[in-house]
Amino acid sequence: MRENETSIRGRVIRELIAHVTDDHRIGKKIKSGELRKNIGTSEPSWKCPDCFLMETVEREHYRMELLSSKEEPRTDKVILQLHGGGYVGGMRNAYRMFAGLYNEVSRGMSVLTPDYRVAPEDPYPAALLDACDAYDWLLEQGWFSEQIILAGDSAGGGLAMGLCHYLKDRGRQLPCGIIAMSPWTDLTAGGESYDTNYERDPLFGKTRDSLIYSRDYVQENDPVNAYISPLFGDFREFPPMLLQVGSYEMLLSDSVDVAAKAREQGVKVRLSIYEGMFHVFQMAAKLLPESKRAWIEIGKFIDVLTSD
Repeated sequence: MRENETSIRGRVIRELIAHVTDDHRIGKKIKSGELRKNIGTSEPSWKCPDCFLMETVEREHYRMELLSSKEEPRTDKVILQLHGGGYVGGMRNAYRMFAGLYNEVSRGMSVLTPDYRVAPEDPYPAALLDACDAYDWLLEQGWFSEQIILAGDSAGGGLAMGLCHYLKDRGRQLPCGIIAMSPWTDLTAGGESYDTNYERDPLFGKTRDSLIYSRDYVQENDPVNAYISPLFGDFREFPPMLLQVGSYEMLLSDSVDVAAKAREQGVKVRLSIYEGMFHVFQMAAKLLPESKRAWIEIGKFIDVLTSD
């Protein structure tokens, strides 16, 4: 699916982001990920809305947050959310908001969000191992693989696919579906849109000194490794996937190329390209027509998964 028009509000927000990131005083910190590394520690404490319960789960190397409905949480499926942040940024309030939205559009599913280890202190494979540990924790609580939906944005979307490659290679059962917003699937930065959208991407464009060219997470490992860049893996036997991406993104081809490859290998894929949109525009929640439609689409995709 590809939309033909961008809303006025969407254009205004996109241009505002571009204006901020073009400012040499703060733009470099945003594009390089420096600001992203510290934002979690500088945010105000998050107040859990009264309609939810929030439980903190301590693990050996990291912690997780389990958000559930106070009244009648669904017990047929659960969502494992892998947050974004370029593998250098940890948990922050935006992903607690995402958990609430996933709960809303799924009509009551609990959402587990691991605050997995990040680079440069903990490079690959720390994030992957923590994601696998979170998946195993759900199984230990009595959930089955076919009841788990993986969801992630940016690095988290790529990590969701990397986790599936990792599980499949070990002969393990895969989750029932993947929701990926602007997934980072090619850490070689080799896709066509890294060039064609270089000038117009408001978040990462106009510089090679940005997060999407960093090796903080990869370090000395081969970026073609499917657990790092899932684009280069074998998608056969993968569950259905919903990929959402903005047409202005340098990471556009990360979604387009995965969708094409996965379809060729027999996977059910819905690729939705939102015209004029920027990286993880879904973070605008219900403030933009495009992000509102994206969340509605996610709810419908979840409905399909639960009806199969």
